[in-house]
Amino acid sequence: MALTPQDIGRIANLARLELTTSESERMLTQLNGFFDIVEQMRAVDTSGVTPLAHPVAAIQDVALRLREDVASEPNQREANQQSAPVVERGLFLVPKVIE
Repeated sequence: MALTPQDIGRIANLARLELTTSESERMLTQLNGFFDIVEQMRAVDTSGVTPLAHPVAAIQDVALRLREDVASEPNQREANQQSAPVVERGLFLVPKVIE
């Protein structure tokens, strides 16, 4: 997958960035380089490889320190939302920012 200069312009517009021509060209080169690396990684045959829970697990046994998944703080939703301009059913309402 290779990006075009038009793709960079659209991404910059969506991110509300104003890029110069040289910055746009540099971004195009960097992002296409990133996608090239991703394609190389996808080409590697990983069938039969067991996923690791932790990167160190490949060289030594790892005992993960897990705790019980219990709420330890009281629910203060109403108090935290008092300063919000608009709240609906416990959710903050914000203006739409994605086109």
